[in-house]
Amino acid sequence: MAKQKIAITTDCVVFYKASSEKLKILLVERKNEPFKNDWALPGGFLEDEEPLEEGAKRELKEETGLQIFEVYQLRAFGNPGRDPRGRTISIAFWGEVFSEEKVEGSDDAKDAKWFDLENLPELAFDHKQIIEFAKKVYKSEKS
Repeated sequence: MAKQKIAITTDCVVFYKASSEKLKILLVERKNEPFKNDWALPGGFLEDEEPLEEGAKRELKEETGLQIFEVYQLRAFGNPGRDPRGRTISIAFWGEVFSEEKVEGSDDAKDAKWFDLENLPELAFDHKQIIEFAKKVYKSEKS
């Protein structure tokens, strides 16, 4: 069997319940290729020896300034072609905040802001699929 060259990333879906029915999520505008200037979930490459959950929280803080203490693993997303740089598997997490926290793009994010879940911009990678899955999990956890 040939040696595989696979990268591992984490992505974080952070929910904020703006009203009794309206959900918002946090997105970042990418500063670099691929998908430069497109919106995406906060996330990035896992560091060597870094636990998955810590990687998700680190990337969230680096890209948005937002620090949350609990994130919950959703599942892995790893279809070939999801990242044009090569085979990349993302371990997705979700978390929530209880107010519309101030966020700011930093590190490799040009901007960060909250979006109404029902009115999202075009998204990079397979992040629309990740968000759809996270939305189902979140709503089942909250019902």
